[in-house]
Amino acid sequence: MDRRRFLIGLPLALSACTGQKVWAPDDLVARSAYRAPGQNYLTLYTMKNIRDDAGAHSALLINASQRVLFDPAGTWSQDVMPERNDVLFGVSPRLEDYYVSFHARVTFYVIGQKVEVTPEVAEQAFNSALKAGPVFQSNCARVTSRILRELPGFESIGSTWFPNSIADDFARLPGVQTREYRENDADDKSIAAAQIKAALTAER
Repeated sequence: MDRRRFLIGLPLALSACTGQKVWAPDDLVARSAYRAPGQNYLTLYTMKNIRDDAGAHSALLINASQRVLFDPAGTWSQDVMPERNDVLFGVSPRLEDYYVSFHARVTFYVIGQKVEVTPEVAEQAFNSALKAGPVFQSNCARVTSRILRELPGFESIGSTWFPNSIADDFARLPGVQTREYRENDADDKSIAAAQIKAALTAER
């Protein structure tokens, strides 16, 4: 795993889109909750093919009363962040970094678009994400765009099946901060998954 990007803000990336029901127990979710200080915000992650810039996946980081990640039909199998139907809990910045690093690789890069929101908007996004899953294959952009367009101030986000379309609309929101994340990992995601699992185990 290429560690260069850990110093400047890690990548987030490509999860193919399944509709598997997952429901972590209450006590595990409660123990894992991560609350970040400071401003509430949303970060839209769009995973793009390096070859032609085609959008491959959409995910939404939500910094509300808890910091969670809505990863519709995501494929990273891990046992650190409890999941409830595509919502990952306990998403500290470090775990976000690992999630990003798992996805960014030689064939895909990630665009992160962050916008500050009110606590009320962040909480609405959180609650909507909890109700949205599990998301079926190829529906990641459709469901993510639906969640966003229902939020106050995000009405300009069009309903779409295409991750790039959400990113284009999101880019026109006031105050958006955009970053690009790239790594040189092999296209085989299982290699990065094994390295990250070992790192997480060592940190316990």
